[in-house]
Formats: sequence, C-alpha cells, structure tokens
Amino acid sequence: MSYKSLLTVLTATETAAPPLAQIAALAEHFGAHADALCLGVDRTQTGYYYAGANALVLQETLARARDEAEKVQAEADATLKQAGAAFGTDNGVAQIADIGRHVAQAARFSDLVVLGQPYGEGKRAEAEPIVESALFEGRAPVLVVPDDTAPLTQPKTVLAAWNESIEAMTAIRRAMPFLQSADLVRIAVIDPPQHGPERSDPGGMLAQMLSRHGVTCEIDVLSKTLPRVSDVLNRHAADTAAELIVMGAYGHSRFREAILGGATRNMLEQAAVPVLMAH
Repeated sequence: MSYKSLLTVLTATETAAPPLAQIAALAEHFGAHADALCLGVDRTQTGYYYAGANALVLQETLARARDEAEKVQAEADATLKQAGAAFGTDNGVAQIADIGRHVAQAARFSDLVVLGQPYGEGKRAEAEPIVESALFEGRAPVLVVPDDTAPLTQPKTVLAAWNESIEAMTAIRRAMPFLQSADLVRIAVIDPPQHGPERSDPGGMLAQMLSRHGVTCEIDVLSKTLPRVSDVLNRHAADTAAELIVMGAYGHSRFREAILGGATRNMLEQAAVPVLMAH
C-alpha cells in the first residue's frame, strides 16, 4: 500500500507554506500526484446590507477572493514544481458557508489530505471546517501539520492511539504506509477497559495484525494522569520522541454534518508533531 493521490486545500498565502512543503515531500517520497485546491473565500453575508449595496459589496469581495486564490495558486505552483513530482493546481472562489462541499468532493478521491493546523495565531475561520469536511464528508485520512515542523516522509517512531474504536482502526489502516516504514510503532492504550475482548491483553490483537504487515510494535498501557486524553498522548509522544501521532477522529452531529469532538479538537490545538486522523 502507498499514497498515490495527495491533496491539500489552501486559502491564504500566510498559512500555505507548511502544508505545501509537506505534500511536496510526500509526493516525491511516494512517487505520488499532488493536487492543490486553492480557494478564495467569500465571507460576505449579503442579506445584512442595505438595499442596493448588495451587488457592489459582492462584486468587491468576489474580486478580492479571486485575487487571493490566484496568489495562493502561484505559490503552490512554485513550491510543487521544485519537488519534481507530478502535480496539479486549481483555483476558485467559495462562500465560507459552502466551502465544505468543495473540499469534500476533492477529498473523496484522495488517498491522503494534507492540511495545516486549524487553530492558532493567524488561522482563518475556514481552517476548521476544511478539516471537518475532509474527515467527515470526504471520508479521507487527514495529515494535520503544525506550523513549525519539518516535512515528514518516513517517521522513525509512530504513536498509534488505540481505544478499540472503529475510528481508531480506520486511522491505523489508513496510516499503514507510515507504519510499515517506521522503526517502531508504539500502540498507546489509555486506561484499558476492565471488561471486553482485550481486557487481558490490551492492544495485543492490533499488534498481531500489524506485525503480519511487517510493522514492529510495542504496547504502552498508560494511565489517564492528566485531565484530557490528548494531553496524555502529547506528553507520551514527547517522552518517546514520536514523530507522528495516529488516532481516530471523532465528531458530534450538526444536522447532516459533523463537527470535531472535544478530544479531536484538543489534539489539533496542542499537537507539536503531525497528526494523522481518520473517521
């Protein structure tokens, strides 16, 4: 298994560098095709303007969004040309309330979506719904890259969060190219249940499955000594020098869509290394 179709979604030149560097490195490493969807975001809510102003406001904001999309595309073209891998870029304008539809359509046909960290200084309002749409509507694995990390291609140590859930198993399966090339995968089990099929051997069945794929595993059973699961995982990643965290993405229903659940949001806020998530 390998990643052959990679996607990133960019909406601003100020935040484009980390995901562009990451997708370029992965495209070169895996011999993959990298796609960059460059969107200018129309943030207007024209119903709030007085009569007669709507057309003028809309025209100005659309022009600004198109200009922004073209600038982001130019940066993507320049970065991906240097990588030496096959790539394609496209630009367009999307209203902020409708951006998820465009992201989900592109993500659905991608092996891996590479995005910047959606929270922090300088992040725009659309960063969070882009991650949500790729995960929940596009059903794609998403690699979220912190701003200050070097591009990752072959992590030596990977931390895989395991809680016996479907989401966690999906993320682990989607991360297989990284797991197979790692020197060590640490299966982290936090406060394993006292009842259930894995009560006597937490993480054992997962380790067996991965070992049959040539993955070297160790199982770390951890206590929840910090208020949040994400805190425990981040601390353990730092203690073990893990370069990648793999975990399931969880959400809450929002009519027909989903929004990031607390554990998922907390991880994306605090992670100091790339995080691969899937739902």
